[in-house]
Amino acid sequence: MKVTLRKRNQGGKTSLYLDYYHKGKRKTEYLKLYLSPNAKTKEEKEVNKKTLQLAETIRAQRQIEIQNGVYGFRDNEKLKGSFLAYIELLANQRQDSPGNYGNWTSMLKHLKAFCSYEVSFSDIDRQFIQDFKYYLDKKAIAHGDQKLSQNSKYSYFNKLRAALKQAVKDGILPTNPSEGVDAFKQGEPEREFLTLEELQAAANTECEIPQMKTAFIFSCLTGLRWSDINKLLWSEVQHSNDNGYYIRFRQKKTKGAETLPISEQAFGLLGERQAPEERVFKGLKYSAWHNLKLQQWMMKAGISKTITFHCARHTYATLQLTAGTDIYTVSKLLGHKELKTTQVYAKIIDEKKQEAANKIKLDL
Repeated sequence: MKVTLRKRNQGGKTSLYLDYYHKGKRKTEYLKLYLSPNAKTKEEKEVNKKTLQLAETIRAQRQIEIQNGVYGFRDNEKLKGSFLAYIELLANQRQDSPGNYGNWTSMLKHLKAFCSYEVSFSDIDRQFIQDFKYYLDKKAIAHGDQKLSQNSKYSYFNKLRAALKQAVKDGILPTNPSEGVDAFKQGEPEREFLTLEELQAAANTECEIPQMKTAFIFSCLTGLRWSDINKLLWSEVQHSNDNGYYIRFRQKKTKGAETLPISEQAFGLLGERQAPEERVFKGLKYSAWHNLKLQQWMMKAGISKTITFHCARHTYATLQLTAGTDIYTVSKLLGHKELKTTQVYAKIIDEKKQEAANKIKLDL
């Protein structure tokens, strides 16, 4: 693309503007800089000279920006595209990660309530972002006609920001309009889990989907996420005389390579070993219907807590800490990159200890 400095007479003055030309398309940028066409005095000529120098500096800068891909012709066809359709596409790309996919589809649901498919990328500006943030904070309704939790607002708004960042990478938007708009602060996470007695009760109770029950208990005994259990291959389940049973795998969420020791009891849940390339848990599925069946299983076991599959990982962490395993070891077993992520579980244990201490009371 070539950028040329041009002049045009306007209202008795000479206006300076930039002419952008690329593949038969032309774009104009007026600089709001003017020359005196009838400059006679030395001072007037000097002003004209400095104005031209400034205009030339801007032209040169624009040329550099174009070469760096920062400035230039926008793809108007891309900007006319449906913003909601693009969000749907990004959400569907995450279907193999149920928790993440669920957050994206929930964010999309609120975005649909906020605007319509007619909203194009050209409509997405800073004001749009601020208005959607206000909607999440003050107007959005969750299940049971309740306002969104702090963590839901935090999650949905960050998903929108991630989508806009991707749109910039995809060459649809020149800049991210959410930059500079403060995000919601993250609330204290709620991590539901089963006690050892509750886990035993669930293990002794029949579940309508036996495969899901086995996978859930396996997660309680190993701390593996659903996504890692779902893709687990027999080749990753290994044994040695020195280390016993262990799993060597790459975390789907963090991409980190892990070696996770597992108990003989956990290994026993897997059944007869199959071919190395076979999945350990064949036919395992994640959906709202499966979550319902999991919850019904819990209720049948006499457990009134709201339990999802991810609660199995929380159960593993809290049971390990309750049993006296140090927090550093638990952090490594869970594959956490930072110890502070694991410290949330330690706080839960401290709260339970405080509750236990307050149970012993005397009439004095």
